[in-house]
Amino acid sequence: MKWRHLNRVLHRDLGFLCCGLTLIYAISGVAVNHVDSWNPSYRLTRIESNIGSLNKVPQQQLIPEILQRVGETRKLKNVFPSAPDEITVFVEGNTIKVNLLSGETVQDRYVPRGFLYEMNFLHLNHPKKIWTWVADLYAVGLFILAVTGVFILRGKQGLIGRGGVLTTAGFLLPIFFLWLYL
Repeated sequence: MKWRHLNRVLHRDLGFLCCGLTLIYAISGVAVNHVDSWNPSYRLTRIESNIGSLNKVPQQQLIPEILQRVGETRKLKNVFPSAPDEITVFVEGNTIKVNLLSGETVQDRYVPRGFLYEMNFLHLNHPKKIWTWVADLYAVGLFILAVTGVFILRGKQGLIGRGGVLTTAGFLLPIFFLWLYL
């Protein structure tokens, strides 16, 4: 078997194998690139309500009473007195500010964005463990795809022609932006 035929077979089969991961990393990458404009993993929902005055609730029952009145059952993380008559309660995925006298309540709930949360979870390697090895193998796969792809075409369309110009542009583009930003 000639090396060019083997190169094409390797490029084709590895391309099929990497396709799903490439789509996930591409979609997640675009989402994460714009993290300064929006949270790509969570959607913030603000809920304003009145749960009634809490000034007669005993101190030791205050937090459970607040959580019960707003219907929150998730794990309590922290409590902070944010003003003399105001308390902020941090629950997993929810921040609750309560005016103890008036009962005015503002909740900022963080709800995972369907499918984007999971893609970003993998893309940012939050699971660690064996996923790190999967991501490393994927990176090696992309490296092999890039190298084998360069040798698919010959002549004017290959490395000595248009392919070489585009490959050089692909190397120069990040160098230009490094020069521009640094």
